[in-house]
Amino acid sequence: MKVLDIIHDANSNLWRNKIRSILTILAIFVGSFTIILNSAINAGVNDWMNKQIENMGGDGYLEMMPTEAYDTMASMLSGNSPQEYTEDKDDANASMYIKDEQIEAAKKIDGIKVFNALPNATADYITSSRTDKRYRININLVVEGINFDMSNGVSPNTAKDAPYEIAINEDMAKALGYENVSEIVGETVQIAVPSDLKCRTSAVKRSDCQTILDVKVSGTQAPGILSMGGSRVNLSFWTHANEINYEGYAPELNRSSQATADVDPEKIDSVKAELEKIGLKAMSVDDEVGMFKVFFDAILIVFNIFGGIALVAASIGIINTLFMSVQERTKEIGLDKALGMSNGKVFASFSCEAILLGFWGSAVGVVVSMIIGNIVNGIARETFLADFPTFTLTIFEPLTMITIVAIIMFIAFLAGTLPARKASKKNPIDALRYE
Repeated sequence: MKVLDIIHDANSNLWRNKIRSILTILAIFVGSFTIILNSAINAGVNDWMNKQIENMGGDGYLEMMPTEAYDTMASMLSGNSPQEYTEDKDDANASMYIKDEQIEAAKKIDGIKVFNALPNATADYITSSRTDKRYRININLVVEGINFDMSNGVSPNTAKDAPYEIAINEDMAKALGYENVSEIVGETVQIAVPSDLKCRTSAVKRSDCQTILDVKVSGTQAPGILSMGGSRVNLSFWTHANEINYEGYAPELNRSSQATADVDPEKIDSVKAELEKIGLKAMSVDDEVGMFKVFFDAILIVFNIFGGIALVAASIGIINTLFMSVQERTKEIGLDKALGMSNGKVFASFSCEAILLGFWGSAVGVVVSMIIGNIVNGIARETFLADFPTFTLTIFEPLTMITIVAIIMFIAFLAGTLPARKASKKNPIDALRYE
């Protein structure tokens, strides 16, 4: 009996009891549909994140901070218990700043081309002439060579002597009174920068220790993960904000808590390891976006577990279906074996039925998930993803779908081995006498 003949006969036998086979296929479909759709969502999310990484550039760009500062921040974000405070004999907050000896040691690491210790800078709020409201603002420095997706305008000028410029996200632009966000490009906004030493004096109102700076909006950031970090200002504004923040402090107290480095991309892993040895935690562009990937992956893993549970239940259904089929076809099996069919061919025939159950269940899962996925994509673009034009929620990758179908067929084969083995071991004389 040829392979095609075995497949043809197995498929014919499968549909002898249509209702039972359809119910088993539906059970397989539930698990395969869940896993395939989750894989498509995962591919969509990763594609969106990868596009941002590619557009951002900076293959050899590293951001770093003291390990103690990084661990404290990570602890706060993860909800862990507060870390115990220990007072340093020189400075209680010394561990939150980059030390001079760390800077000098970092500059000597093989692979680092340029090392920049960044001055600290903060701002209280932003406002505009179109609103009487003030909004809290988190500012980040735009670094030369790092690109951000812009929906309007351009990224701030990174030249040291450039006029003050800022790129804000679209939500902030709307809050500042620009419903059509493109209109804010080229406009001037006001940012309040506090003088920390003055603001610490209880007798001074917060407004009395703030300097209001006029800043030109160079553009708006495209919605995405990278725009969630806050508004981005150029070096000239950042430097001036730092001077205001530390006005009145002794020069040695104006220290860096963050630094950047231009690194040979081929040595980036070894550089990160060397930086850790001197107490600096470094993150690449991939690392920063990767933190969000981990979050999405964790959610999808949970759904895939549910899909896996459904496949386990479907496997039990396959075993039950084939055992019943073996029972019903006992005489037929005996006749086939009496006519010379070997145990191996009987086993192959029933195993093929199990594989076909897995194939039909997963094939239906692929078709239905693609239909629903494309419908959801259309709805998403018009509703909750309208602000993310480059985000396609579900992307169906052919290789991934083929792999999933193959895995489900293999699971079905394993589930079918027990009833297939029982059929192959039947004694032809006893099988022919079976009533």
